Amino acid sequence: MEILYLLVPLAVLLAGVIVWAFLWSIRSGQFDDLEGPAHRILMDDDDRPPAPADPKSGGEKSPPDD
Repeated sequence: MEILYLLVPLAVLLAGVIVWAFLWSIRSGQFDDLEGPAHRILMDDDDRPPAPADPKSGGEKSPPDD
């Protein structure tokens, strides 16, 4: 029974920390755009991958123009 004197305040403190973290995450914009990253992963990138470095010149090769 005496353990309740420790567990009840700890439970209230833990609940307070969880509520504070939830409110902080809402105010900082963590939940602003929930669908954007899911759609962004499906879109193709139009950028070309970087060209490998040319070992003879010591620099990167420029991609050919189409």
